Amino acid sequence: MLDEILESATAVTSDSEDYRGEDGLLYCGKCHTPREAYFPKGITLLGKNRHPIECVCRRMERERQEAFFIEQKHLGLVQRLKAAGFLDLSMQDWKFENDAGCNPQMKLARQYVEYWTEMQKKNTGLLIWGGVGTGKSFFAGCIANALMEREVPVCMTNFARILNELNNSFSGRNEVVERLCRYPLLIIDDFGMERDTNYALEQVYNIIDSRYRSKRPLIITTNLTLDEIRHPQDVAHARIYDRVLEMCVPVSCFGTSIRKDTAQEKLNNLKSLIG
Repeated sequence: MLDEILESATAVTSDSEDYRGEDGLLYCGKCHTPREAYFPKGITLLGKNRHPIECVCRRMERERQEAFFIEQKHLGLVQRLKAAGFLDLSMQDWKFENDAGCNPQMKLARQYVEYWTEMQKKNTGLLIWGGVGTGKSFFAGCIANALMEREVPVCMTNFARILNELNNSFSGRNEVVERLCRYPLLIIDDFGMERDTNYALEQVYNIIDSRYRSKRPLIITTNLTLDEIRHPQDVAHARIYDRVLEMCVPVSCFGTSIRKDTAQEKLNNLKSLIG
């Protein structure tokens, strides 16, 4: 059995185009590079003094297939991360290459991704605040997409959805909180739009505080002004906002509403069509 294995290891199956060179080695008929090499120092194995090697064209084909397999594996993982990390499929189009240039702060989003390792190490998050329709969610979504394409798991959700999960969870609140804290990056969209009840505020604080204790970054988008966040009207909101400001660097999104601009553009297009 061992002899058969050694025999196969030193055998080369030649194609019809292959040929023997002047050095006695088998050459590929396509790329004209050796498919055999001599053992060093005159060593022989089973009476043979040569062993198979890859010619250039076969090596390139193998590397191409390996690269294709790695790329397919990567794309499959990214697809699964996005399916699990986004609320809906449309968010997968929130990418830097789709940025219309309306938000001058997008440079910061790119830098956050570029320096993600440092952001993660230092537990640095972002508080993206500004008026309605100014591109805050798109800003955060670009970061999420870019990181997931680097195979970093990200969850982008909102507190309305989280509270619904907490209410419907059979395994309890801890399981939901622990799952959210496992993500290297958690993005809470439309912060401050959730129900303003004692129960809701307590759960919001628990999620943010658990994230803080896990030492993992948090990104928040909100329509609240920075002044409202820095000067809350009651203790319940104060302890939430204090945690947010401790974890997140404020980033303002100003300018005209992208939604209003889009609506106006559609209206102008309709007017031009009907004359």
